[in-house]
Amino acid sequence: MILIVDSGSTKSDWLAVDNNGNKLMEKIRTKGLNPAILSEKKLFKIINKSSELIDNKEKVTHVFFYGAGCGTENARELLSDVLKAIFDNAHVEVNEDTLAAVYSTISHPKEAAVVCILGTGSNCSYYDGNTLHQRVKSLGYTLMDDASGNYYGKQLIRDYYFNHMPENVKIAFGAKYNMDADFIKYNLYKQPSPNAYLANFAEFMFLHKDSDYTIKLIKDGIRLFAKNMIMQFKEELKTVPVHFAGSIAYFSQKEIREVADEMGFKVGNFERRPIDGLVPFHTQNL
Repeated sequence: MILIVDSGSTKSDWLAVDNNGNKLMEKIRTKGLNPAILSEKKLFKIINKSSELIDNKEKVTHVFFYGAGCGTENARELLSDVLKAIFDNAHVEVNEDTLAAVYSTISHPKEAAVVCILGTGSNCSYYDGNTLHQRVKSLGYTLMDDASGNYYGKQLIRDYYFNHMPENVKIAFGAKYNMDADFIKYNLYKQPSPNAYLANFAEFMFLHKDSDYTIKLIKDGIRLFAKNMIMQFKEELKTVPVHFAGSIAYFSQKEIREVADEMGFKVGNFERRPIDGLVPFHTQNL
């Protein structure tokens, strides 16, 4: 049994397939496994809570894990140790989520492209057909993650409290979410995964895209992301497309294309859930 895992900070999707890529069970979902913000104890707890995973752990021969927060050696080692302890018969590989985005969006294995993730968090890399290159080291959701779910959640909450929302949008936002200040601060400062909490608010934008306020909010975030991340690869952009993975990107395709026209880069493919494209890649390269 091969386990292929695509993990954000909010949730992790696990696919169990055989060596030919045939699905062995329905997709398993757990909470997100971000080793940059979760302790070893919490990582164990999340995985052990899944009866499907634990009941089949002895059958697992390979675990290919792609996740948010896996961009540093220490984080990868932490999560790898946890996975090896649970799936003790398996070969385990832990990689950053950007590689999952690459393998699921490129049109052929050796295609060069700039690949972006816009989900709970955000990232951008250049894949030369063999190796991944990053020019900006991520400092996490507090300082970076432009145009991500947690970025937009933060902007929406700020606009609500600073009275920058149109009145009708503010009423709808307040009706959908608990905007009590103590409740928000409790989730931000006393609960785990505040980035995932913030990202929950981003759905609001896509339910209210009839508002000029919302469209401007989305495009401003994408412009900021393009300026700070995509444009790090100015030379590469002359010859390669920019692919996008993640739910925020998937639901912002129109706005991304408009910003691309403004800033002069070519948009390629969109993939909402990278995990589906990882099955053929791994079963063909065991």
